[in-house]
Amino acid sequence: MTESRRDGTPARTQTLQLRRIAAYPGIRVLAWKDNSLYGSRGYEVVRLRVGAAQWEFVARFRPVWWRNVTSHNPLSHRLVRDGFHALAVLDDGSVIGATPRTIVTRTADSKEFRVAHTMLRGTRPLHITPTPSGKIYWGEYFDNCDRTEVHIYASDDRGYTWHVGHTFPAGSVRHVHNIVYDRWGDCLWILTGDEGPECKVLRAACDLDSIETVLSGNQQARAVAAIPTPDCLYLSTDTPHEKNHIYRLDRTGHVERVGDLNGSSIYGCQAGQSFFFSTMVEPSTVNTDREVHLAGSRNGIEWQTVARWKKDSLSMKYFQYGNAFLPDGENTTRYLAVTTVAVKQDDQTTTLWEIE
Repeated sequence: MTESRRDGTPARTQTLQLRRIAAYPGIRVLAWKDNSLYGSRGYEVVRLRVGAAQWEFVARFRPVWWRNVTSHNPLSHRLVRDGFHALAVLDDGSVIGATPRTIVTRTADSKEFRVAHTMLRGTRPLHITPTPSGKIYWGEYFDNCDRTEVHIYASDDRGYTWHVGHTFPAGSVRHVHNIVYDRWGDCLWILTGDEGPECKVLRAACDLDSIETVLSGNQQARAVAAIPTPDCLYLSTDTPHEKNHIYRLDRTGHVERVGDLNGSSIYGCQAGQSFFFSTMVEPSTVNTDREVHLAGSRNGIEWQTVARWKKDSLSMKYFQYGNAFLPDGENTTRYLAVTTVAVKQDDQTTTLWEIE
């Protein structure tokens, strides 16, 4: 990792240490909201309030009958990609989630999710993004071998109905990796992939009326995870074709490499004043490490590996890549939550860490 300042002078090392304080098998973390951590246990959404010892039930979704069977077995859960994959919690208590092939919503006074949208292409978006104006977005994420047009879907009514908010023309992108709201720039960052000029970091108005390309054209512009800060945006790359890195994109458009990663990265978050990106184990002739790493930094310049897990022996094709999921949302606490999957220890387990 980088050990000097951007001006070349020696940097004062700011060691980041985590203390593991709890483990919760069978729970996947999804999002923070108002000092509460939201996660899922199969098709139930649960919540852990800071300082509480137990998770509390929030609401459930009732999937097709056979998923009630597969979601209760750890291996079949991994095989068919059961459960919630993304979640957004609104200020009024409404919750919008992504489950296999459906976007579901729950009102603040209900214990049940209902289907609001059925996927036409792909199985789910990677993230759901609310904005302060009330608009909510997600981007289509599907294989798209034919490079057809790709949509961003929008909702103006707390996720009850969805319409196409923007369309990328055929051949311009393969799919949308993420849409990130930036409260300091009052804008959206749209990340797309996967090859050549399809890899883009785009800055957009919150109503999508204007979209400009900031980075594009190569695998180092291929990103899924981004962390906005007052003076910059941190990005981690997601490529099996090249070595992966962490980049700092400042508000003037200057970009620099600040850290190195052992594999592709698709999750990142801020916890208190610290920053984190996780890596995954996927088939690659370049990134051959069989460990999932969690990289962290106190200042965004000095990065270190703060936790690691070995990939298990099961097939990556059928039983998922080794990965560490990090929650969306704003987390001002001193706690970091991580869910690991397809690893030898802590498979499908959420671990809670205190940042020391």
